[in-house]
Amino acid sequence: MEVALESVTHRLRTPLATSYGEVRERGAYVLSLTTADGVTGWGEAAPLEAYDGVPLEIVGAALERYAAVLADDRGRTGPQLLDACREVADLPQALAAVDMALWDAAGRRAGKPLCALLTDEWLDAVPVNATIGVTDRAGAAAAAAAFADEGFECVKVKVGIGDDAARVAAVRRAIGDGVALRVDANGAWSVEEAVHAIDVLGRSGLELVEEPVSGIAELRAVRERVPVRIAMDETAAEHGAIASAAADAVCLKISRAGGISALLAQAMLVRATGAEVYLASTIDGPLGIAAAAHCAAALKVELPCGLATLGMLDASGDAIPNTALPISHGRLRVPTGPGLLG
Repeated sequence: MEVALESVTHRLRTPLATSYGEVRERGAYVLSLTTADGVTGWGEAAPLEAYDGVPLEIVGAALERYAAVLADDRGRTGPQLLDACREVADLPQALAAVDMALWDAAGRRAGKPLCALLTDEWLDAVPVNATIGVTDRAGAAAAAAAFADEGFECVKVKVGIGDDAARVAAVRRAIGDGVALRVDANGAWSVEEAVHAIDVLGRSGLELVEEPVSGIAELRAVRERVPVRIAMDETAAEHGAIASAAADAVCLKISRAGGISALLAQAMLVRATGAEVYLASTIDGPLGIAAAAHCAAALKVELPCGLATLGMLDASGDAIPNTALPISHGRLRVPTGPGLLG
């Protein structure tokens, strides 16, 4: 198997403000695997250190070690190759690139889109939410109005970063009552802070609150005291995506899960607990977004997913391939060509 690895930088058109800091650019790696029959599959490793605590350099080092394993594949199957890589370095963000590339190659070989390899029936388009990280109320309202005009049916506002109540209220006025509104604190609050904040923000009408606090016990404590649905995000990384009575929904991510195979297994676990599943990106490149879109389509996810993030990236000068991932009226069209992107 031939292996190639490329380092890329995705720059954001406008910095994204979150409770864990401001994101201006993010690095990633693009991995290509060409099998003995001449089929090439592509995958992406997209850690975001401020979010998941995983430095890009660590991921690059793991991928370099994987390359030696993959080059000497010895006729092993995809799962066997993943296991061999995991023995070298058990790092989900790096394993995700290998898993994606293997699935992409399988789809290209079969002449089918990835979702057709995962299930017999899938969604043609996945509902997605728009994301607002602007810290002033006028900017947040303007962004929200633009998203509503584009047809988005759900808008997410990053909170825990300033005058949350005024910004959220301004967004609600801008989008009207017909658009769902969710907020994401990225675990910024304590239990008491979260309960108070949700009481105030809830007056604007919230679909859900994502990761108001960090930790299973803390999420459960908040959920028991507020009337708004609670979603788990970062906490899922620490507790294997087990929602139990801690959350109504769990946000899953390709990079954090360790790829497509692991994400599908996590989704089954979440649903077994009675919670809903939706997917999001950590400002991934097009390969990561495509992988998540295929998974969401195969899982028939109903909640809007945080996959409308490619528009945040400035493609000029970046190694971003042509995507074919259009969004219309708040729905991301799933690629229909072979593999991830066709």
